Amino acid sequence: MLIRSAFTRRRVLQGLAAGTAGLALNTSFRLNRAAAAEGLVVGFIYVGAKDDFGYNQSHAEGAAAVKAIPGVTVLEEEKVPETIDVQKTMQSMIELDGASLIFPTSFGYYDPHTIKMAEKYPDVQFRHCGALWREGKDPKNAGSYFGYISSGQYLNGIVAGHTTKSKKLGFVAAKPIPQVLLNINAFTLGAKSVDPSITTQVIFTGDWSLPVKEAEATNSLIDQGADVITCHVDGPKVTIETAERRGVYSCGYHADQSSLAPKGYLTGAEWHWATVYTMFVEKALKGEPLPNFVRGGLAENFVKMSPYGPAASEAARQNADAVKAEMMKGGYAIIKGPLKDNKGKEVVAAGKAYPETAIELESMDYLVEGVIGTTS
Repeated sequence: MLIRSAFTRRRVLQGLAAGTAGLALNTSFRLNRAAAAEGLVVGFIYVGAKDDFGYNQSHAEGAAAVKAIPGVTVLEEEKVPETIDVQKTMQSMIELDGASLIFPTSFGYYDPHTIKMAEKYPDVQFRHCGALWREGKDPKNAGSYFGYISSGQYLNGIVAGHTTKSKKLGFVAAKPIPQVLLNINAFTLGAKSVDPSITTQVIFTGDWSLPVKEAEATNSLIDQGADVITCHVDGPKVTIETAERRGVYSCGYHADQSSLAPKGYLTGAEWHWATVYTMFVEKALKGEPLPNFVRGGLAENFVKMSPYGPAASEAARQNADAVKAEMMKGGYAIIKGPLKDNKGKEVVAAGKAYPETAIELESMDYLVEGVIGTTS
């Protein structure tokens, strides 16, 4: 494994731009290209810390699986902003280290940053997490992958629905983008399948990693009566720990946070990126074309559930397990009509259903009935 600091990468590239480090860079470039020719160099870029108990950690766990594959060198860089800085990081991975496959993992890395770098380096493959790659419009050496984790949030909701006494759930969310809205809606619909009177209050913090606001939002939701909390932020650690301190239950997201809440952790919806990354890397090693658009859910082992915590009742476990078994068959529809949004407008007509594979779900712009909150 090779880890090179952001400071070193950017300083070298700045030197190249100023014309003061050309000889050193060219020598390094040739040496690294020669080393890369003997195997595959793969770059992973994270917007936050690799040990955040959340989004970035889930990708780092996937990268760890890639490190075990013979003939592969893994580069990792964490805490890279969704700015031109990520372009500099990608450029240095390519020019300094010989990377030929790069995974920029954060939502804001794709447009324009990954697109620009894919156009600049047509011989390098870029696969981005979460973006909707557009055939005929985006570079052919780019692509996207994602998992249907809303199924996991629906199962979280079922367990939360069996657990809540107040009939009030809380959801701490970063931004009202489609993937986040789908998770909020799935969690709520899962809980309402247990008891239609249950509501979910959502608070948007405004960004992926704002620990102070996440703590404030969690405390606010609890103060307003929520007795089960979940979230969609990069690092759920603050939300889960705050809920545990306040004596309320929690459902995890991204990775396993059970160690943070030994009493109140019910279960969690986790990514299993090892499945995705090993697929891409094994294809690259064989010289096979890499798919541009990859999606999968529980059945494909792209996502998984955390083990049940001691607070999860037997009724909750049995209900969630039965629904999960149906999901594993494929084609399970969480979003189905008749369905109204939380403003009373019909968003899915009676008889209409959207399985998790439906592309329409990737442009979701509403909150379902039962969610207290607004997207604006």
